[in-house]
Amino acid sequence: MLLGNFYRLGESFYWTTPFRKTVVACMTVSMLSCSPVAASQVSDPWRKTNTIVFKWNDYFDQLIVKPSAFAYTTFIPRFLRQGIGNFFSNVDDINVLANDILQFKFAAAAGDSSRLLVNSTIGVAGFLDVASSVGLRKNEEDFGQTLAVWGVSSGPYVMLPVFGASTVRDSFGLVLDTVFNPLQLIEDRSLRLGLFLVDETDSRSDVLALDELITGNRYLFIRDAYLQRREYLINDGLLVDPFGDF
Repeated sequence: MLLGNFYRLGESFYWTTPFRKTVVACMTVSMLSCSPVAASQVSDPWRKTNTIVFKWNDYFDQLIVKPSAFAYTTFIPRFLRQGIGNFFSNVDDINVLANDILQFKFAAAAGDSSRLLVNSTIGVAGFLDVASSVGLRKNEEDFGQTLAVWGVSSGPYVMLPVFGASTVRDSFGLVLDTVFNPLQLIEDRSLRLGLFLVDETDSRSDVLALDELITGNRYLFIRDAYLQRREYLINDGLLVDPFGDF
């Protein structure tokens, strides 16, 4: 119960980019004294290279991404930022729906299709999250989770340039998530790139206040947090409490 409650706390924040997902996991790990992913189960044979990439990512974030997100938060009104976040969340629901179907989660697919319909129409292309107000909760599914459900092993942990924490399996899933992102259908390259940049900036702005929660060895903290959260999502929140009924 303790583990489940903390994970539900993290789940109450829904963010779509890898960085935000990792920070949600970091929040969870910082409050947990035990983990469903034991240290002995972590496959990190490329740690030396991963650490170098992690430091580069962190430097890039501190130099460009974080200041941009801070400026975005400072000068863009909160209601407008909320609408922008809702819009990109609605776009993401298309991929979520596709993965519901690929995982044979038809009940979830029915809910997510309803959510997508409501927010795309009454919610004015998703700028208003009307669906949540009527009880249509947002699910989180991606191609990495679909590959896991299909039995594909996670493979070693890998730190990707720019995109951050991942595994070999989730890296392939990320490629599919990117390729099938509906924004890719926009023919105007400048507009498409602009929307991606706005999405990433909005994503980063949501977690500015959470940076201080990362403690100790930052690399290990991010790695373990990411792996725990992926385990949680793949198992749909069904955790094995190491203490059992004790």
